[in-house]
Amino acid sequence: MTLAEHERQKPVAVVTGASAGIGRAIAVAFARRGYRVALLARSPEGLDGALHDVKQAGGEPFELVTDVAKAAEVFAAAEAVIARWGRIHVWVNDAMETVVGPVDSIAPEEFRRVTEVTYLGVVHGTLAALRHMRPRDEGHIVQIGSALAYRAIPLQSAYCAAKFAIRGFTDSLRAELIHDGSGIRLTMAQLPGVNTPQFDWSHMHLAYRHQPIGTVYEPEAIAEKIVGAVHAGRARRELWLGAPTIESIIGAMVAPGLLDRYLAHNAYEKQISRDPVRPGDPDELLGPDDRDHGAHGRFAWRAKDSVVAVDPAYLRGGAAFAGLALVAGLLWGASRRGNGARSRDRSKM
Repeated sequence: MTLAEHERQKPVAVVTGASAGIGRAIAVAFARRGYRVALLARSPEGLDGALHDVKQAGGEPFELVTDVAKAAEVFAAAEAVIARWGRIHVWVNDAMETVVGPVDSIAPEEFRRVTEVTYLGVVHGTLAALRHMRPRDEGHIVQIGSALAYRAIPLQSAYCAAKFAIRGFTDSLRAELIHDGSGIRLTMAQLPGVNTPQFDWSHMHLAYRHQPIGTVYEPEAIAEKIVGAVHAGRARRELWLGAPTIESIIGAMVAPGLLDRYLAHNAYEKQISRDPVRPGDPDELLGPDDRDHGAHGRFAWRAKDSVVAVDPAYLRGGAAFAGLALVAGLLWGASRRGNGARSRDRSKM
């Protein structure tokens, strides 16, 4: 195989929200595995930094200034990737925006912008990926979700609603792909709190910056699990990352009312840090910042370098087995009681 042929064989990944945070860490993780990586985001400065990181990791980067809220820009970016590299093997939808504050303090246009980026950005990216994956009947689309896609928390109504919407959209698409017998794989990764710049540029309706609750993880730990899922032999329907995610999702399924009350008393004030919002702070809801923020936020002192990843299919299988065992035990007990009663009846005859 010639060098040119070898280069053409390298897999291609597209990552939205690649200029910072988890998206940037995922781009670098793909680069370490020899991928050519297309970097999509609004910030030229952040994209320049991501391009440097991908090169340093041994990948071939391609930066594309793109607002995922605008479908035409996303489709054009996908076409540019195809024109340059011929195909798309993996598409990761990571771009997001958030606004923090009580529901009635958030303006309608702020709800709209969070929805357009966080939810519709995923829709646009998925449609662009499908356009080029369908003819080859192969590829892997990864949606970056959150524990908040199952269990909403106070002060983040717009973001939580968008993540719920992503889950509904993804489940619907998955059923369609199965119906079509498609070879395209689809995974949604549900994330915990991660040490990213998100907490520095969120649009705030409070005087102090928000912060993650509970255990926090470094973005590289999350990225490695996501890229690992892409390379797994069996397609992962979902991936639950971190103990807080697992606890939140199971809690939402088992005791939603109890969790409502718990979060009302424990997830409001604890989201608010002691770092004041200052004039000139970055605010991604209003527009891209002209600084490169990198992958990490300000919580390195409490962030973990490793994270547990669980395929919920195994949890559901275990729960189903436990349920069947419980039913079998109840039936066996009922049968024993019935046999005992019949024996006593016969003894009286």
